Amino acid sequence: MTRITFFKRSGIFYGFEEKGHTGYGSEGDDVLCAALSAMTMLIINAIEVVYASNVDYSIDEETTDIKVIATSALPEFEDDERKRFAVSGLIEAYFYQLNDMTEEYYEFLEVEEQED
Repeated sequence: MTRITFFKRSGIFYGFEEKGHTGYGSEGDDVLCAALSAMTMLIINAIEVVYASNVDYSIDEETTDIKVIATSALPEFEDDERKRFAVSGLIEAYFYQLNDMTEEYYEFLEVEEQED
């Protein structure tokens, strides 16, 4: 099972962490894992390239654990309100997408929020 924890501060989404293999398919042929990887890289690239914002991320190739932190979603790190809204909105959209996916893949995905 893959557990995805989304990080929020004052109600603002600013990052997430994915841990574990989904177990939906065999290694190298797991379409659910591939979908998560593709969506995660889309978010990282959008924040970094499209929104020209810093995003810190780490990917452990062995465990497939991923952590993404985009402090540019938070007012204490980014002055541009539109940029903050775009970055946070992208992460929040991923949160809702994964929640929708848990309806069908509840044995393979778990999504939670963590407010700090």
